[in-house]
Amino acid sequence: MTLFVIAGEPSGDRLGAALMVGLKTLSPGVTFQGIGGPLMQAEGLESLFPMEELSVMGLVEVLPKYFALKRRIAQAAQAMLDSGAQALVTIDSPDFCLRVAAIVKVARPKTPVIHYVAPSVWAWRPGRAARMARVVDHVLALLPFEPPLMTAAGMTCDFVGHPVVAEPLATPSERALIAGDGPLILALPGSRKGEVARLAPVLGQVVARIRAVHPTARVALPTVRGVAGLVRELTADWAIAPHIIQDAATKRAAFAAADVAIAASGTVSLELAANDCPMVIAYDMNPLTLWLMRRAALIDTVTLVNLVSDTRVVPEFIGPDCRADRIAPAVLALLQDGGASQRAAMQVTMERLGRGGPAPGLRAAQSVLDHLRR
Repeated sequence: MTLFVIAGEPSGDRLGAALMVGLKTLSPGVTFQGIGGPLMQAEGLESLFPMEELSVMGLVEVLPKYFALKRRIAQAAQAMLDSGAQALVTIDSPDFCLRVAAIVKVARPKTPVIHYVAPSVWAWRPGRAARMARVVDHVLALLPFEPPLMTAAGMTCDFVGHPVVAEPLATPSERALIAGDGPLILALPGSRKGEVARLAPVLGQVVARIRAVHPTARVALPTVRGVAGLVRELTADWAIAPHIIQDAATKRAAFAAADVAIAASGTVSLELAANDCPMVIAYDMNPLTLWLMRRAALIDTVTLVNLVSDTRVVPEFIGPDCRADRIAPAVLALLQDGGASQRAAMQVTMERLGRGGPAPGLRAAQSVLDHLRR
């Protein structure tokens, strides 16, 4: 069996590599063609072109590359049609992947198309599911409440578990990398320059208020190479000099050892829950963007721990509420009670995402094979 697999960004590359491992375990001899990053290439994929060409976000960033991306869409679709693959498996990156799928479906309507990661129609733009159903047959969902939404739109769907439950936790030797006295605060201002520029000054003010109550407090700030320089610049005057982390082992140690985290919105809340770390969510954005998002939103929380656990125990400070005088008291309260109010919700979240069961990559592989046998 040959599958044509497409991933367009690093998170998709991780999902794709785990899926390939699962497929090779359950169906020895399976081969792959398509587009992927270094992790998928390590599992045997020869990428049609560098995946990084597709890792573009935002209208302003996409426009200059529009024609190049359009050519890559046509190239990927033709390569799929020429490959003899039994199915097309697309991973996230819907703007690229679903356009490829549409071309394939027009040329060969009976080709099975499987999409990994359901669109967040539960949060906004519910019409996306119906549009996706025109070119997608089967969906692999990361969240347990997504399958009914996908099937209602006309696709089959399996919940396969979230990859966070399979990510390694810190070992005892790694925990020693971040050892020290005083409470440890994890500052997570995001991985994009715009996020860091907006949140770092606010987090610096929060840190100053924490130091006034806890003079021995420490701060760890995991970041990525693309924004590390900006992070150092914006944290130079913080009341507590942060331990800026870029390597994976020390990041795992910080997540495991932290007493509380102040985090930008996103899947990082699930990483914190996996490490049993209490958190507050803080996020700011352009006021017009925030207004438009709130008008379109179908939910009353942006935090996945709150959604999956069906609670609202993680406090959120979004937009106008993203202020130190509001965030700091919530952080200090968590330091005082140890985050007891959140720990049960974090445990429920991990259980509902698949902790203790088969690895998500293996479950995803089984779902692909089951769909192809129908």
